[in-house]
Amino acid sequence: MPSRSGHLLRPRCQRLCGQYRFAVLCFCLFQLSYAQTLDTLSAVRSIQVGSLGHGTGAEAIRRRLIDRLTKNGNLKVVEGPAKADIALRGTSNIWPTGVISPNPRSHSSSMTNYQGYLSVEAVNESGQVLWSYLVTPSRFRTASITDDLADRIARRLLQAIRSGVATSTSSGASGTVPSVHLHAAGATFPAPLYLKWFEASGMSVSYDAVGSEAGIQQLTDGKIDFAASDMPLRDEDAPAGLHLAQFPTVVGAVVPIYNLAGVHGDLKLTPQILAGVYSGTIRKWNDPRILEVNHRAHLPDADIAVVHRSDGSGTTFVWTSYLSLTSPEWKNSVGSGTRVGWPTGVGATGSEGVAAMVQKTPNAIGYVAWIYAMQHQLNYAAVRNRAGQFIRADLASITAAAAGAGTPAEQNHRLSILNASGKTAYPISTLTWLLVPTEGIEPQKKSAVAQFLAWMVTAGQKQCASLGYAPLPRELAARERRRISALK
Repeated sequence: MPSRSGHLLRPRCQRLCGQYRFAVLCFCLFQLSYAQTLDTLSAVRSIQVGSLGHGTGAEAIRRRLIDRLTKNGNLKVVEGPAKADIALRGTSNIWPTGVISPNPRSHSSSMTNYQGYLSVEAVNESGQVLWSYLVTPSRFRTASITDDLADRIARRLLQAIRSGVATSTSSGASGTVPSVHLHAAGATFPAPLYLKWFEASGMSVSYDAVGSEAGIQQLTDGKIDFAASDMPLRDEDAPAGLHLAQFPTVVGAVVPIYNLAGVHGDLKLTPQILAGVYSGTIRKWNDPRILEVNHRAHLPDADIAVVHRSDGSGTTFVWTSYLSLTSPEWKNSVGSGTRVGWPTGVGATGSEGVAAMVQKTPNAIGYVAWIYAMQHQLNYAAVRNRAGQFIRADLASITAAAAGAGTPAEQNHRLSILNASGKTAYPISTLTWLLVPTEGIEPQKKSAVAQFLAWMVTAGQKQCASLGYAPLPRELAARERRRISALK
C-alpha cells in the first residue's frame, strides 16, 4: 500500500524495481518443465534473459549478456520462460557525464564519458527471487560501458550458480498472510528497499520515509507500529517507557555526491578532506589538499557549495559518526548525531532533497545513500579507507565492510561497521535497523511484525542487492532469525 511520503520515492524507485513486479507477475503464468520449483541456483541449467530496460544501451547489454552466458557452456540460454529454469529480468541506465580528450591540443580525439548501472533479479517459476545484483562500470574498463556492465553481471551470476546460492522456500511471508494492516515510518536511507519489501512480502504495510528521528518520535507517540532508523539506540537513549527490540535489516553505504562540470573520472576524497569541507576550513575545489590526492583532475577555482540534511536524520548520524571516527577536530568541534550544529552549508529535507539540491547546484557536495546517487545520475567520490585505499561504493566493497560484523548476539543493535579495516572495504558503510516494540502492541500486530521480519531475513535478503544494498552476513542473519522467533 503506498504511503503518504512513499510516492516521493516511488517514481525514481521504479527505474530500478518497477520492472521486477511486472516480470514476476508474467513469469508466474508459465510452467517450468518439472514439478518442483527450484529454490537453489545450483540446480539451474537453463535461463531466459528478458528485458533489461528501455533506455540507452539496454538491448546491447542484453545481447552481450546472452553471448557471455552462452559461451560459458554450462548454462543454456533459451527464448521463453516456459523452457527456462530461471528468468533474468532487470533494468539499466546509462548517461553521459561529459566529453574527455586524451590530447588537449586535438579535439578530434575527444570522446564521451559515460556512467551507469545494471540491476538484475533471477526468479523461479513461482516468482521467488533466487539471486539479485547491481553493478556499476569497472574503474579501469577497456570495453564499452555496455559490454563492461554485461560482463560483470555474467561473472557474478555464473559464480552464484557455481556456489549454489539458496533462498527461502517461500515466495511470500511464511504461513497465512495476516489481514492486519501495519504502519511504519522512519529512515529515508533504506526507503527504496523497504517499499519493495513491503509489497513483495504479500503483507499490508505502509511506510512514511520521514527520517530516523521523526520515525522514532512517531513510534514513541504511538502513531506507528514499528520504526526504521539508521541510528541504533542505546538502552539509555530509548524513549522512556518504550521497550524495543532492534533488528538489523540490511547493509548500505553513504556516499559523497558532487556536481562538478568538466571533472571526469573518479574524484578522490580523504576523511580529513570531508571533515574540512563540512567544517568550512576547506572552501575551494582547487584547495591544495584536494589537488594533492587528485593529481590529474582539473578542479575549478570555485567555492564548494555544501549541502547537508536539515531534518533529524539517521544518514546524518552515519555521516557525522564517520567524521568523528576519522577526524579528532570534527569530533571535538561538531560531533555526531541525527542533528548537529553545522559550521557551514545549506540544509535539505530527506535524502531526496539532498540529492535534488546537489543535482541543481553547480560545485555542490552532499551525502546520501548510494542508491540515491544512481537514481539522480550523480557522481560520487572514492573515499580513502582505513587501509589507505581509495574505494568507491559498490556491492563488493559494502559487503567487504560488513564481513567483520560477527559480534555476540546481544551486541547486534549497537554494531557499527564504519571505517572497517578490510583493504577493499568501503569506509562509510552501515547497517540499518527496524525498531519493534516488545510491549504495548496488539498481539495480532506483534505476530504480523514477527512474520514480516522472518520473511525479511530469509527471502527478503535475496532482493536487496538489485537496489544497491548488501544482504546481512550469514552469521548475523542466523542470529536474527533466532531473535525473531523469541519475539513471537
